[in-house]
Amino acid sequence: MRGTEFAELSAFAAIAERASFAKAAAHLGVSASALSQSIRLLEERLGVRLLNRTTRSVSTTAAGERLLDQLRPALEGLARATDAINDFRETPTGVVRLTVPRVAADLLLVPRLAEFRARYPAITLDLAVEDKVTDIVKHRFDAGIRRGEMLDQDMVARRISPDRRFVAAAAPGYLASRGYPLMPRDLQSHDCICIRRPSSGAIAPWRFMENGQFLDVKVGGPLILSDAHVALGAALNGAGIVLLAEDHLQPYLDDGRLLPLLDAWCWARPGFFLYYPSQRQLSPALQALAEFLRPPFI
Repeated sequence: MRGTEFAELSAFAAIAERASFAKAAAHLGVSASALSQSIRLLEERLGVRLLNRTTRSVSTTAAGERLLDQLRPALEGLARATDAINDFRETPTGVVRLTVPRVAADLLLVPRLAEFRARYPAITLDLAVEDKVTDIVKHRFDAGIRRGEMLDQDMVARRISPDRRFVAAAAPGYLASRGYPLMPRDLQSHDCICIRRPSSGAIAPWRFMENGQFLDVKVGGPLILSDAHVALGAALNGAGIVLLAEDHLQPYLDDGRLLPLLDAWCWARPGFFLYYPSQRQLSPALQALAEFLRPPFI
């Protein structure tokens, strides 16, 4: 294969996987116009249209999807061949592409990015912060971070956080004016800040634990939000009661800006895990990240 053909195929794979010329150009370090020219030449050489383009979107045609399916193993094999050279280096190097929900990025990655950079200066972290569940194989991520109950059985998962306890909380000013709920059902007479599930758009009931059994309470209020950070901000400003993971609330519980409620009914859900396909051999860079994120309690 000539170098130009390899460049054209690599450009096509980058665009198809990101559904964007601009994102692919940024990833490859070239201009969007250069990528467009590469795709035009590739389509002319193959005699088929590979991408559907509009002013707002890019998607693969049937022929493009088939070509991408054939390209993925070859490109992954080249990446593994390059990674194998890392075994001969004193420190690992390379790029780790990671998909991470926003709360995990805030709690587990952002506070330690400088430390990771200092320890592994030759590793580049390419982070996609997104709350949607992404197919890491299809989109060629090296790994992802998700809650334990959201992981597929064919993934290798490494715990990187303890289980997360969920706590109801409100600002002192709100509680002074509205009173304290003494039992979960009392929440039905309070202003509760509801959050839509990002996957379905549904408003989830608030879950508590009673005598070892789950107790779901349908709550309501004047605020329905799609972002936990906005819900937290609303609670801090006295708009109502919020139900969030304790680690998310902890700084504000510690300084008294929020007060915990219904402690006896709180429960914990599985924490966050770093995960990757079971058939994938870990690159030295990903192995370094996995060890770096491993918590001390394991």
